[in-house]
Amino acid sequence: MNIRFDGKRALVTGAGRGIGRGIVKKLAECGAECVALSKTPENLESLKIEVPGIQTILVDLANWTATRHALENVGKIDLLVNNAGILIMSPFLETKKDDLDKVLDVNFKAVFNISQIVARGMVERGDGGAIVNVSSVASRIAVRNMASYCSSKGAMDSLTQVMANELGPHKIRVNSVHPHIVESTDMGHWAANSPEIGGHYLSRIPISRFPGEYINDL
Repeated sequence: MNIRFDGKRALVTGAGRGIGRGIVKKLAECGAECVALSKTPENLESLKIEVPGIQTILVDLANWTATRHALENVGKIDLLVNNAGILIMSPFLETKKDDLDKVLDVNFKAVFNISQIVARGMVERGDGGAIVNVSSVASRIAVRNMASYCSSKGAMDSLTQVMANELGPHKIRVNSVHPHIVESTDMGHWAANSPEIGGHYLSRIPISRFPGEYINDL
């Protein structure tokens, strides 16, 4: 299938590396004008070399107010991909409030914040749009030592359903996707360095390997 996004502007969070970086490259390849968000300047600089012509925004999405300021003049957005996410592992009984806050700030609150900003613009223009929230199979499968991460992705899924319900009448589609472990992500590196845990997940995959990417599916 040849999908084109000519004339469309796409905003991608967590665009500096991993899945987000791949999404920016694929969208640009399909004709979209891309706005890439990351908190790591060197990742954005190297991405601009790989994908000339993209707009980059340096911002820590964990900071609600800074994110609002960074996006106040972002302009028209037709497609939003909420991809940014972090993982802090610890047993449930040992999870600290600060770590829980860090995970929720990026994996859930940032999705809420940015989606409000972008969706308001879509509603005001009246021309609709699409929002894709990158969740995880961890939102539906209990994973030891990942209480904060699993909870954040579960919250994202619930938010996605409410957004789809409320924004649908404005011609705004809202969906979530649920990747498994991907080699190029933090979770992929964690699984690769933990044979016991990585082996457990590999045993549930018929082809016995983690994918390098899900970009085309997303």
